[in-house]
Amino acid sequence: MSKEYSAPNVSDEEQTSSATGGVQRFCFILQLKSEMVADYLEAHATVWPEMLAAMSATGWTNYSLFIRKSDGLVVGYVETDDWERANRDLSRMVVNSHWQASMAPYFAQTDRPDQSAQLLTEYFHMD
Repeated sequence: MSKEYSAPNVSDEEQTSSATGGVQRFCFILQLKSEMVADYLEAHATVWPEMLAAMSATGWTNYSLFIRKSDGLVVGYVETDDWERANRDLSRMVVNSHWQASMAPYFAQTDRPDQSAQLLTEYFHMD
């Protein structure tokens, strides 16, 4: 039986939204196994179109990943109007389960990568 995904709780201090309650910015970190960095980057050379469509359909926008190659630190940035809903909805999609299973061997965490993301707190923003 698969474990249902629960998006990390986000406090008011950890999310940023416009005065109209619009798009929020989120940043998170993940840790790759240092010996898997090159393979991980190669796996992202062509992200499955179905995965990209699923992310768009669930509200992920302006999504970027960054890496510090020396130790495999991955930094993700995404904008969405509702972090918990976007993650919950994406986690229920079959293509995401397959993607997470294909990515899991690259990561130091033992769970699915999407369940191991550590949210960072935004403390400054300049438009």
